[in-house]
Amino acid sequence: MPRSSLRVDAVLVQAVIAGALSFAHLHDLAAAAGQDGWKAWAYPVSVDLLLVAAWRRLRTDGPSRLAWCWFLTALVASLGANVATAGLLDLDDVPAWLRILVAAWPALAFMGGTLLAHSPAAHSSEPDPAPEAEPEPVAAAEPDLEPVPTAPVDAPALPAADPAPPAVSVPAALVDHARKVAADHEQRTGAQIDTDTLRSRLGVPPHLADAIAAQLA
Repeated sequence: MPRSSLRVDAVLVQAVIAGALSFAHLHDLAAAAGQDGWKAWAYPVSVDLLLVAAWRRLRTDGPSRLAWCWFLTALVASLGANVATAGLLDLDDVPAWLRILVAAWPALAFMGGTLLAHSPAAHSSEPDPAPEAEPEPVAAAEPDLEPVPTAPVDAPALPAADPAPPAVSVPAALVDHARKVAADHEQRTGAQIDTDTLRSRLGVPPHLADAIAAQLA
């Protein structure tokens, strides 16, 4: 078996073990804080989902205060449960402030997940600076000379203009997919998608992206 396969399998096994231990610690802390039955099992799911949602927002839309805030909140909740169940806290006599935090967590996680899912990503709206105009060179004064008569020269014939390029045929399936990409971009950013972004998202050449953008307009 290749060495790379063994390394990937070892990482996956380590991730499963670590996730199971963290899941169990969160369940034990929630149960000790008075959340019995299915509610104690829902707490670790809520913490892990908020952590994954914040990390996905950081990976897809770039760093932001919103994503970092909820990522650190979920991380502190997970690490706090792991440390609290390591013998530093008497699970038979949980303090009142910890019971309050555990009871308030569902509302906090719901608010964080909603903000991560529906808040648009921040984009820079500053226009690009205009290029500075280069000063035109001043022509040197020429001495006054009498014009020398010259024989008329026939102007060379200009080459015929190239015919207009043929219209690009765009498959209907590709246009439908482009509409979905444009709608998703407008929903996330609040602005219509431009031709360069559409070409990058679809992975098509520039002339095909222009033809698709013309049909979406």
